[in-house]
Amino acid sequence: MDIEAIQINSKFKRNSRTLTLVGAIALTIGISLFLSSSALFAPGMLCFSLGVISLVLGVSKILEPEVSLELDEHGLKYHHRRGSIVVQWDNVQRIDIPRGLDGFESIQLPYVGIKLKRINPILDMIPGRLATGLLTEQRPLLMSAVTLDEDLIELEAYMNSEFTPLVVNEERYKGVLAMFGHRCEMLSKNLGFHLYIPADCLDRSADDFVKLLREYRLKNID
Repeated sequence: MDIEAIQINSKFKRNSRTLTLVGAIALTIGISLFLSSSALFAPGMLCFSLGVISLVLGVSKILEPEVSLELDEHGLKYHHRRGSIVVQWDNVQRIDIPRGLDGFESIQLPYVGIKLKRINPILDMIPGRLATGLLTEQRPLLMSAVTLDEDLIELEAYMNSEFTPLVVNEERYKGVLAMFGHRCEMLSKNLGFHLYIPADCLDRSADDFVKLLREYRLKNID
């Protein structure tokens, strides 16, 4: 039975052109106020600052792909401005929302987590630019993993091993791929998942997206 493919459009893209236009206008007004009178320096600085923030945010939204995720009978394809990866359904072990700690309270993290059976297929295909970008973007996840791990010796061991080659299932990886592989394994050990999809690239709640992924997985591994 053929399964209908689904495209997920990121809600992060919303209002991208509006923000860019507002930022450009505010930036222009701020510069004009600077040049017109020294007495208008304060409002000029305010407009200039708000304009820069809006412009940067708007441009970053525009650069994000229109379609953030695609689901079909083969698997899940995740699109990032730095590249794309495909996760085959038969390589997925578990899908859920990861949890962290806020003080003594357990809270849901703003991601959808995917635990893999093997990370080799991901390391074999992920573009270096995407691996580098995810390593940077996942710093909050790393901090959440540290919070859950009471023994900081393990974190120190991870930091020391991050730049070393990685051997997984008799395959050897070096450089940024090894760093990304080490990160995946560390997060899997402490948070339970190898890959993390940010909630702001979804078009629905994380809970609804988890249900959708589980349904697709079940339909395509039978």
